[in-house]
Amino acid sequence: MRVLYIDDDRINTLLFVETCRFAGGVEVDTAGSGAEALDLIQRFKPDLLVIDLHLPDTIGYDLLPQLRAGLGRPTLPAFLCTADEAALVELPAREAGFDGCWTKPVDLQTVLHELNQRSGSLGAGS
Repeated sequence: MRVLYIDDDRINTLLFVETCRFAGGVEVDTAGSGAEALDLIQRFKPDLLVIDLHLPDTIGYDLLPQLRAGLGRPTLPAFLCTADEAALVELPAREAGFDGCWTKPVDLQTVLHELNQRSGSLGAGS
């Protein structure tokens, strides 16, 4: 499984990358801004997006449709990742097309569960 993690906080990025190492079989690439992510998808084709809500040049709600369009995958699975209170962003995240919302710092068990679940569905040809 290929995951694109977009966050301008280097510590959160390192934590997420290390979390993915536990999952096994997960290739992670990272971007620190919306512009960097849009450039990166020209050469890295992810199976899953994890997008920070507050980026230096955009917000996650606006970036998600741009990434999906750029990849030609309008239903590409995506999670919003934010330090904002989950109760305040869960509904707007779903309305923006995200499959779910993870709070920072990411919970190891939650991320591993989702990666395993998504990886299994990818292996089944979904």
